[in-house]
Amino acid sequence: MAELIRGLSHNGAVVFCGVDSTDIVRTAEQLHKTSATCSAALGRLLTGASLMGAMLKDTRDKVTLRVSGGGPAGVAIACTDGTGNVKGCIDHPLVELPPRADGHLDVGGALGCDGVLTVIRDNTLQKEPTVGQVPLVSGEVAEDLTSYYAYSEQIPTVCALGVLVDKDLSILCAGGYLVQLLPGAAEADIARLEQNIAGIPSVTEMMQAGQTPQQIMERVLAGFEPEVLDRRTVAYQCDCSEERTREMLMSLGRKELEKMRDEDPSCEVVCHFCHAKYTYDLNDLLAQLDAEAQPAE
Repeated sequence: MAELIRGLSHNGAVVFCGVDSTDIVRTAEQLHKTSATCSAALGRLLTGASLMGAMLKDTRDKVTLRVSGGGPAGVAIACTDGTGNVKGCIDHPLVELPPRADGHLDVGGALGCDGVLTVIRDNTLQKEPTVGQVPLVSGEVAEDLTSYYAYSEQIPTVCALGVLVDKDLSILCAGGYLVQLLPGAAEADIARLEQNIAGIPSVTEMMQAGQTPQQIMERVLAGFEPEVLDRRTVAYQCDCSEERTREMLMSLGRKELEKMRDEDPSCEVVCHFCHAKYTYDLNDLLAQLDAEAQPAE
């Protein structure tokens, strides 16, 4: 299980959310058999989604992140609920690229930066989801999430994400944090925060040194006397089921089901997020549609 914390500066000017997402990214790598670069790409997106989910006001709300940058790895998707549990997928999980000049994995090259980040917010109090979209800044994910908050929600935000992949493709560590300035933050608060962030190592460096999300918060918010608001465990968690998949098939309608039945009466549905397989007899589903269409006596 991954540890996530939320914290607040003593003066109420800065909110922090941090997560050790190592177990989440390990699960994603095992499910999708990702290359090193795709592990980093999907892992960063899952980590960012978990942080965004934990910042939602209602645990019933959901957020979906979709990065479509035109890169060889294709589209990457991460979904989170209002507690920070996540699931995700990437079109081409085996894509591998040479490292960048600085030695880091080329996530931006794999995802591409000629496209958009789409953020779909499913709020229980609204009938329709709200959709925000911003041009990709780099395809490196953290910068793109920062840009989304700045332009779509007008919230000054700093996002840092990291995934460290070993030579055998296993995940050594993964994590990240979101820092947001709240209304009323003074210029001195901004200056101090910028100075703190400029003076600390990367997320993976701090995690490799054994630092927890709380210890990272204390470094990021040094001088702010931060307090932990809550602490929770989050996980890679897919909510697919036999019943939900059946309902999805039934929603296609008689005409489409008959067309599928004529090609093959046995239908197998594979979940994109966890690769669970569900098998249905389309004749049974059509019979169920007939039964539901009969008027009640």
